[in-house]
Amino acid sequence: MEFYASCPEGFESALADELKRLGLSHVRRLKGRATFEGELEQGYRACLWSRLASRVFVVLGRFEAQDADELYDGVYDIAWENIVRPGATIAITARGVTEQLRNTRFSALRAKDALCDRLAEATGRRADVDAADPDVHLLLSLRQRRASISLDLSGDPLFKRLPPAATRAGEGVHVLRPDYAALVLAQIGWTALCERELTADDYENEALPTLIDASCAGGGLLLEAVNILTDHAPGAVRERWGFEGWQLHDAALWEQLLAEASEREAAARERQARIVAVDIDPAARKTAERMVKCAGHKRFVDFCAAKSATVLDHVGAVAGAAVVADTTETPLSLMHDTLTLIGELRRAPELAAAPVAALTRDGLMARALHAEPEHSIAIMPNNEEATIEVWPSLDHAAAAFEAATSADAEEQTADAQDETANAPMPEPAATLDLGDGKPLPVLIPESEQFANRLRKNARLRRKWAKREGVSCYRVYDADLPDYSAAIDLYEGCPQTPGRWLVIAEYAAPKTIDPALAQARMLDILAIAPRILDVPAEHVHAKARMRSRGGSQYGKQGAGKGGSGERANIARRHLPLIEEGGLTFAVNFDDYLDVGIFLDHRVTRNLVREHAKQARRFLNLFAYTGTATCYAADGGVEETVTVDLSNTYLDWAERNMRQNGFVGPQHHFVRDDVLAWIRDQRQTRNRWDLIFVDPPTFSNSSKMGRRTWDVQRDHVELLAGVSRLLAQGGHAIFSCNLRGFRPETRKLARAGVVLQDITAQTIPEDFARNQKVHHCYIVRRLPIEDAMAEVGFSAEEIAERVEELRNPAARKPHAAVPGHVHAGDGKPHVTGSPSPAGKPKKKKFYASKPKGK
Repeated sequence: MEFYASCPEGFESALADELKRLGLSHVRRLKGRATFEGELEQGYRACLWSRLASRVFVVLGRFEAQDADELYDGVYDIAWENIVRPGATIAITARGVTEQLRNTRFSALRAKDALCDRLAEATGRRADVDAADPDVHLLLSLRQRRASISLDLSGDPLFKRLPPAATRAGEGVHVLRPDYAALVLAQIGWTALCERELTADDYENEALPTLIDASCAGGGLLLEAVNILTDHAPGAVRERWGFEGWQLHDAALWEQLLAEASEREAAARERQARIVAVDIDPAARKTAERMVKCAGHKRFVDFCAAKSATVLDHVGAVAGAAVVADTTETPLSLMHDTLTLIGELRRAPELAAAPVAALTRDGLMARALHAEPEHSIAIMPNNEEATIEVWPSLDHAAAAFEAATSADAEEQTADAQDETANAPMPEPAATLDLGDGKPLPVLIPESEQFANRLRKNARLRRKWAKREGVSCYRVYDADLPDYSAAIDLYEGCPQTPGRWLVIAEYAAPKTIDPALAQARMLDILAIAPRILDVPAEHVHAKARMRSRGGSQYGKQGAGKGGSGERANIARRHLPLIEEGGLTFAVNFDDYLDVGIFLDHRVTRNLVREHAKQARRFLNLFAYTGTATCYAADGGVEETVTVDLSNTYLDWAERNMRQNGFVGPQHHFVRDDVLAWIRDQRQTRNRWDLIFVDPPTFSNSSKMGRRTWDVQRDHVELLAGVSRLLAQGGHAIFSCNLRGFRPETRKLARAGVVLQDITAQTIPEDFARNQKVHHCYIVRRLPIEDAMAEVGFSAEEIAERVEELRNPAARKPHAAVPGHVHAGDGKPHVTGSPSPAGKPKKKKFYASKPKGK
């Protein structure tokens, strides 16, 4: 019989080696598979014991298939009555195309018709089709003019073998798939270590084969390592197989192989080995512990603190060792410490004979280990690019180097072990003395320049902050171009004491090597908390584009909030900070921005000063309502806070309540701001002071078919805002688009003028970046005055006045976007600006509409 085992790309070589170890013959490695030949027993062995195969197939036939008729004839000629068990359901999947068969669904349907027709003629009964859960799953492969059809012996993929309890325990977290875990373990020879026979010296020294998982993440590597140690057959507990619908299935032979597997597992109980697991991330370690416990493997795995000295204490004497790590899901803020730990373990004399295999995404492990990997395998776990990188043991690497460079290779090879036993371990490429007596290893030697600059900035900022009474401020803002990040320091108020860092990486130019940029960022993350005296668990790393566009308050990731975040925002325990005598809740975990924009510190105080002369205040695109708190603190009698997000409105309400501003005079409205402005223009509602801080860009589904672009849409927005101003009132408009250019002439034609106050609203800690935001006072004037103020000629003003008096006399203007005609000062919104059927969080009941 001809068989093949399919696998993900990158697995082929390891899979072929595995099949050979299983005793299978004529093994050949092909792309995405390994073929072999043998009897039924060999196919069963591959199903039962392969840790790397995705599925195992038996080839049923090959034939010419240039067109649909040849395909039908080729399938029909196969004796299906001797293959498909009577009453079994079938499904056929087609892959590949030929010159005439280019639709895989049609090809599969044609093959199914041929199979069913053959069964009907031979047995008098057609097979039933069950595409979702068939008894017999067939794969039709088409290439050039040829076709082959194979039966899937596996049923479900072979990698679906996590224990049910562990699967439930791992819901919602990253758990490395068993076949990927097996591939990593194959690179360091874990199977051979487990099979190693201990010597008398090993027993005397209590030395055991040892595996160290230095970044145990969700426990995927640990679960597979224990299964290999216990010689547990991967397919032993599977309840259903694809070969059960095959007429050639030999149940007695299968039971014999299962009994053999049980005997092997029983014999493996005599094995002795040590598995030590650590993770810099406490949450990841707890997840791994939970997974291992639920799988019933707790007694095999020793979890310990993520410090090299502690790990070595738990390791003890070794009779062969290996180090593995999965860093694909390691948080960026913890990556430097993870790499440092792995580097320290590899350089430990006790582990000089231990190879290292790491599953990574960024290529930074080579910098941490100060050596290029011996080999690497490109793979795609979860359809994301990653690499398994493998380093030989230091003893092996040193011996190989000595042998390669010796004048007398034979003599040196014989003495290599003795010569390298006393060889010094490689040291980190660079370490920094930060003045606390603890040298810090870094990936880039030039990071010392960053450390010096940050230390200087911290000293100056600390004095300024104390003088100004500021507790949250920017310490560093890409002062050195190569270290392009922003570092913000937050100090908690007495209710939630503590210090936090938010380190936001600016996107590196395409000309910069991504691995180099990543290494610099990891050094920043390691150096900053040491200099600024912030615990590592309070460091939050984020990625930020220099604002050419993008949502103002986008989600950082799944975070802790998730779908239940809105329900919890009012009660959730969040750090509290103080600014301007007010208290605000901040969230460092879930979003790119934390709930308060530090660059608007002066702007918020400006709102409070202007609020002292106002009765009614309106906050549009309100985010977490910090400006509303300042306005309420300034003494306004009524506030209205408008945002499209229920979560942020709950957050704004929490901030108001935190500062004692409660009551029916404070309204919170969930709506599309442009649609809400249009509605309010039809009422008598007017405000003395309006604060407008829109996002740069938004394509929220809550806006219907609209999108928002501040450069494109600000004329429509500000024209509408100006119509909501009470007599003598004004608005404060801010945006964070670096290249923002106000359309002053279009605004003037709508009677709107801007006064640029950007310079006076940039705080000192943001002085390096004068384009961090733009800020304007918005006033409404008579059309003639507004146009004259921005430089229109008398003729242009007269023409505009005549247009307003006599609309029929208007001249056609150049085309503008369909959703706004700013020339007449009246916004026109198309599409569905306010989602139908979605109730507002708190309805702000408008005053009686104006009479006609």
